Parts: sequence; structure tokens; C-alpha cells
Amino acid sequence: MYLPEIVKTISKELKKLNAKAIVVGGAVRDHFLGLPSKDYDIEVYGLKRIETLQNLFAKYGSVNLVGKSFGILKFVYNGEEYDFSFPRREQKVSTGHKGFDVVSDGFMSFKEASLRRDFTINALGYDVELKRFLDPFGAKEDMESKRLRHINSKTFIEDPLRIYRAVQFVARFGYTLDKETFDLCQNMVKDRLLDELPKERVYTEFKKLLLKSRKPSVGFELMRELGIVEQYFPELYAIVGVPQSPIWHPEGDVWTHTLMALDKMVELKRGDEKHDLKMMFAILCHDLGKATHTQVTQKKITAIGHEKAGLEPTKSLLYRVTNEHDFIDSILPLVKYHLAPSIYFRGKAKDSTIRKLATKVNIEELVTVARADFLGRTTKASLKGVYEAGDWLLKKAEELDVYSKPLKPLLQGRDLIELGYKPSKEFKRLLDAVYSEQLEGRISSKGEAIEFMIKLKK
Repeated sequence: MYLPEIVKTISKELKKLNAKAIVVGGAVRDHFLGLPSKDYDIEVYGLKRIETLQNLFAKYGSVNLVGKSFGILKFVYNGEEYDFSFPRREQKVSTGHKGFDVVSDGFMSFKEASLRRDFTINALGYDVELKRFLDPFGAKEDMESKRLRHINSKTFIEDPLRIYRAVQFVARFGYTLDKETFDLCQNMVKDRLLDELPKERVYTEFKKLLLKSRKPSVGFELMRELGIVEQYFPELYAIVGVPQSPIWHPEGDVWTHTLMALDKMVELKRGDEKHDLKMMFAILCHDLGKATHTQVTQKKITAIGHEKAGLEPTKSLLYRVTNEHDFIDSILPLVKYHLAPSIYFRGKAKDSTIRKLATKVNIEELVTVARADFLGRTTKASLKGVYEAGDWLLKKAEELDVYSKPLKPLLQGRDLIELGYKPSKEFKRLLDAVYSEQLEGRISSKGEAIEFMIKLKK
């Protein structure tokens, strides 16, 4: 197993003290999964006092003592941070993720210390000196079976966030949830244990599900099966079973289409976490309005106006997981205008219409959402994998210089001041009128803008 040299150095120093370093948690799991790992957590066995470890670190780097009372030291070496901790027991004493009584004990066994962990795949260890893997609960067998299994029912329920961790692990690793673990999680949901979780912790797991999964649909379907969607995300539950026109959506109901579109969006990510997260949430919410605006007649199924109707449930859903107001506001236009690329393409929209669209939404981002929407279905056109409408709109937007931002105004307030006008409420009316002409394509230079403005003043 690959380890940074400093970890090996610390391990050798610990050996001199008759102690040992064991790498634990995600780094060991990811080694077996063939995934890169940046975070290294090391448990130190055989020391009586954490100050001994603190003094050792002082020879090599700096130490963050924030977690010292819980037996945790954050060791910083060459700009990289490593978590070193004593093995510990945790006992639930009150609600919330901070409601634990923690007792550190440098002499407990690795197996006993691992009982506090959530799943077998996270209870693996690696003895640095012996170069030997430790697997007290059969994690390797679970990995071979692609099964996610909890370790201890009594300790598992003490932190209900583990249900969301199960969801994102299953989706990220392509695993199935063990039957006993599934039943345990389902009962925890029924007992409303998730009520105690602060939205910040839930949001962290959502981000992992959306950004690290090849098929986030697997996680959302598991949330539906566990009862999470019904109890905690009514905006999503409302689209389950909502029918769609078989002409445009032969794949099935709105829920099915949404999950397919989510998976397609994974293929469109560009590696910018904030951008990708916005795109994933936008496609998750793009059809929420169909819950209230779907109409079924003998002749057809329609959802006229569902784009605008989706704004309120989008806000409601997103505020359940985060208070990032600007982030949520940036998603709303993508929901409101997600049909525009296809509509504009079919109607061969005028240049002015496209310029105006760019003042309301980022066209590049909008086409990304519309592309995932189009490809996340099973029509013949969608299965070809080409979104002609989106490609057309992007080309037009590039020609019109509105690809990722609105047209820059030819005239601004400072220009009026330079022309001798005194600032007033009239400025806005004049500038808006000039910009409107610019969007229409009737003026295209600063000189024309000034000439038009002068005529308005007369």
C-alpha cells in the first residue's frame, strides 16, 4: 500500500517507543477499490499519553491541537495534514453528532477500536511496520461480493448520518446494501432518527453522492426505497409515478426520467466542483413542476408551464439541504428556462431573442442542463447521443458574443457623465432604452448608442 514517506518515518519512531502506527479508514478502503486517496488517518497503539505523540511530531512539523481532548492530533508536514489519533470508544449520551462521550485508550485492540466504525469496508487497517492488512469484520469478502454491510447494530444507530453515508457509498462504489443493513436503515428512517441531523451534514453527503458517483441515480433510488424521499423530500416524492407523454418520454414517469438525466449529467461534468454541483442540482430539480402541472387526457399527456411552476419546489428542496442563498438563486434560471434551447431551435429564434435569453441565464450552463434533460430519456433521437438543439444554440450564442455572459452594454453611466450629463433617475431609463436597442440589434457601436440616446433626450 502506498504511503507518504513521513508516515513511514513516524511509524519507525513509534516502533522505538514500543508503539505502532495503523492506517485506518478511507485510505485503506480506497486502496482495495483502486481509488486515489489524499487523506490519511493513522491510529497509534501502545502509547499511554497523547503528549508523547505531540512531542514526537514537534521534531518534524507542526501540530493542530483542536481535537486533542478527543485523542486526535492533526500533524502538518510540508503543507499536508495527517490525522493521528488514539484508539477510542464512543458512547451516545445525547442527540446530535456531538452528543458522544469519547474515551481514548492507547492499549485497546484494533478490533475493539473498530467497533465504533460504520461499515466493514471502513474498518480495515494497515500495520505500517508489518506491512500487513487487518480485517476484523470480513471487509474483503464484502468487497468481493460488492456488498455494503454495517458492523454493529447498537453503535450504528447512534449516528443516523450513516444512512446517508450508506446511500452515497452504494452509488459511488456500485455496491448493494446488505439486507440486514437495509432493514436497519429503513427502521431508523421510520423512527425519524434523521430528524436530528443538521442540514450541513446532510448537504455534505449529498455533495459526495452527486459529485463522486458514476450513477447517482442508484443513491436516489435507494433513498426512495428506504423511505427517505417520502419523509424528508416531498418535492422529489411528488414526481414519483407522475406520467409523461410516451412520445417524448418512453422511459416512464418523471422520477425515472430525472434519475436518467442525473446520470447523464455525470458525463457532462467538467471537474469544477461548484459548477458541477450546480448542474447536478439543476437537473435534479428541472422537472419538479410536473408534479402540479401534468394533465392527462384521452389524447395526450402534457405539462404546460411546469418550468416556471418548478421554481418554488426547487427552492423548497434546496433550502432543506443548504442555506447558500446565492447558490440556490443561480440554479433557479436553469430550471425556469430549461426548455428554451429546444423551443428556440424548433422555432429558429431570432438573434435578439437569444441575446435577451443571455440576460436571464448563462446560456452555456443552460445548454448543459438541457442536454442532460434531452439525453436522459429513451427516444430514438436521444439514444443517438447528439443534442442538435443545444449545439445550434451554443453556436449562435458564440456568434452573438453571449456564450456564457450577457451582451456588454455599449453605454454606461460614466459615459453619460463624460458627455456632460448630471447623474439622475433619468440615467436608468436612458441606459435601459439604449441596451434594449442593442439587444434588438438595431445599434452596434458606441457612436450609434450615443446618437440614439441624444434623440431620446430630445
